[in-house]
Amino acid sequence: MKNLMLLAVIAISIVSCSPATKIEKSWSEPNATLTPSPDNKALIVAMVKDEASRRVIEDEMVKRFNSNAKASYTLLTASDLKDGSEQNLTQKLTAGGFTHVLLMRLADVEKETSYVPGTTTGYYGGYGRYYRYGAGYYSSPGYYQTDKNYFVESTVYSVNPDKLLWTGTTKTVNPGKLTKTVNEIADVVYAKMVKEGFIK
Repeated sequence: MKNLMLLAVIAISIVSCSPATKIEKSWSEPNATLTPSPDNKALIVAMVKDEASRRVIEDEMVKRFNSNAKASYTLLTASDLKDGSEQNLTQKLTAGGFTHVLLMRLADVEKETSYVPGTTTGYYGGYGRYYRYGAGYYSSPGYYQTDKNYFVESTVYSVNPDKLLWTGTTKTVNPGKLTKTVNEIADVVYAKMVKEGFIK
């Protein structure tokens, strides 16, 4: 019985420690790379309505790219983002000497309902032992749970020529604190770019 309870605790621990954010899909232009160098400079643009959230997201992504990136909130106002003028963005990219732009947006939010089966634990030896250990016998009913899945799309373009180089979509289940969630997204996106050889 102790072994069964131990296995249950381990299983719960593994589930609770599993990452909340994962890459769902990604694509990159064959042989395209973004090599950190003085010649390559990326503008990070988080297309979100809340300005405070935008700053957190952009700052965290800039940390991953170090001196080769700049947060767009230093160049583009909230009104600029709302306006969505391609000409204005192009002017800012050209004037700033940017070679790449990383755009991030919340692509979708989905609700997902799943059934969590109940558990039954007890001792199945002879009836005498079963009787003696009966106090340790218990069961918990199954239940339904609803998760919120947030899908964030990150896309990298070269500026000249204006060309799609890399795109990836992350899925975050029941995000909590903004900073923690942003860190997770930034980590998995950057790690995926490195793994695929897009970032050298």
